[in-house]
Amino acid sequence: MMKPSMLRSLHSAAARGASHLSRRGFASEPVPERKVAVLGAAGGIGQPLSLLMKLNPLVSSLSLYDIAGTPGVAADVSHINTRSEVVGYQGEAELGKALEGADVVIIPAGVPRKPGMTRDDLFNINAGIVKALCTAIAKYCPHALVNMISNPVNSTVPIAAEVFKKAGTYDEKRLFGVTTLDVVRAKTFYAGKANVPVAGVNVPVVGGHAGITILPLFSQATPKANLDDDVIKALTKRTQDGGTEVVEAKAGKGSATLSMAYAGALFADACLKGLNGVPDVVECSFVQSTVTELPFFASKVRLGKNGVEEVLGLGSLSDFEQQGLESLKPELKSSIEKGIKFANQ
Repeated sequence: MMKPSMLRSLHSAAARGASHLSRRGFASEPVPERKVAVLGAAGGIGQPLSLLMKLNPLVSSLSLYDIAGTPGVAADVSHINTRSEVVGYQGEAELGKALEGADVVIIPAGVPRKPGMTRDDLFNINAGIVKALCTAIAKYCPHALVNMISNPVNSTVPIAAEVFKKAGTYDEKRLFGVTTLDVVRAKTFYAGKANVPVAGVNVPVVGGHAGITILPLFSQATPKANLDDDVIKALTKRTQDGGTEVVEAKAGKGSATLSMAYAGALFADACLKGLNGVPDVVECSFVQSTVTELPFFASKVRLGKNGVEEVLGLGSLSDFEQQGLESLKPELKSSIEKGIKFANQ
């Protein structure tokens, strides 16, 4: 059963979308036209993500692409009474049309994790898919903000960067690894232990987007709660293993699709707000970085009209977090190098 509050918020999102339309003739600052493309729109993450992007009043054109199944998803989603026009594109021959003029491209394409699979087992399949999609992005919408969801993100973001460099279109301000689900989980788990309303909770999560490379900074969480060290350790481990928790609970029938779609929609919304000039939009993301000695790293990022306005530092870390930071670096470094090597094969 859907909560009344959830229905209300969905309804208000739809109403906002409609009110944007009615105001556009008169408003002194109309909402800009924005095209969002979802690559992998017929998949487990792609379908709920497409639904959530259809509810976003900042989107004027929603382009749904997959190798199969997209006409059905597009027809279904297009009936929803919100602002955006929806078009479905199916098969490689239509990829160019799907991408042309896109402001934001979200990539949940690829295969999901199955029980017993590591994110590295996904590598060979998803790396090839990402390489092909990024080659098309470089050709058809080289200035789009690219939101990479396809795992392993620690490797797929470096692959994308290499593909764009080869094409001569690379702009490090426009490429993002979506680590928002780690933040969403950290907030949820922290709120449960700190016994505070989750809506007001903030927890930065840095590092990468797999296992021990995920480093939630609970020492910087707000509102402050004096949790015991062992509780912090358990919260950290649960955040790191959140994906595995869902894979096991689904018992072979998939991975985190719904919570990932929610997190992907949140991050895409932040990118759109940044593009539209909303001030002080800050989210964690896996980006090209000089915060550590590694070439890519997730930390807080200020978003703006060109994508990344500023990569923010880590702030002060507890001893436990400092230790976590040092121990994640070798694994993250090797994942990044693996991606670069694959892209240059």
